[in-house]
Amino acid sequence: SSTNHWWFGSRLRTELYLFLLLMATKTIVTKKPVTLDGYQAVMKPSKFGYSLATVFDDELIEQLEADRTEVLKWCESKLKNPKRATLKPEPWEEVAEGKFKVKFGWNEETMPTIVDSEGTVITNTNLPVYSGSTVKLAFYQKPYILKDGVTYGTSLKLKGIQIISISNSAGVDSGDMDAEDVAALFGTTKGFKADDPNVTPAPAVEDDTDF
Repeated sequence: SSTNHWWFGSRLRTELYLFLLLMATKTIVTKKPVTLDGYQAVMKPSKFGYSLATVFDDELIEQLEADRTEVLKWCESKLKNPKRATLKPEPWEEVAEGKFKVKFGWNEETMPTIVDSEGTVITNTNLPVYSGSTVKLAFYQKPYILKDGVTYGTSLKLKGIQIISISNSAGVDSGDMDAEDVAALFGTTKGFKADDPNVTPAPAVEDDTDF
């Protein structure tokens, strides 16, 4: 019947919109360097894998909140039982007025590209990228649904890390971006160069593995 054809066409359009929404992942790049805060495992994994923790201001969080509303539409279209669904908290936590703690994690397969201030790929795994170091980040917000089919939320995935300064104490799928793409995304910034390190000493406080 024409009603069935209309319903099918409408559903198809909705599915297509949600698919395109998911494919058109918005890459967010921090305009200004952010400071690493707390435990870091950027160049070498800890027993829990790689991780990077920093603090975002409310301007970045407002951008993420708007993006989260959009990407959650994909989850909501896939839930087994929307009435019984449980939305997980945002992947950031307010720690002070206008300051939000954010933590990224990855493994060898989802390793973000790491470049210096001139866009040169960094391969030195002994580089002391610890708390107090400053970086620019390229990342995106990814929707997820757990295996129970009713628990859903978003997570933050790193695409690239640009190291601006390193502090001598004690980075999601990279998608289709290769090393050159990440370097172009950040551009060049005055600061750390892989072939000319200039380390800033800092206190060694690196034993807190909790977020």
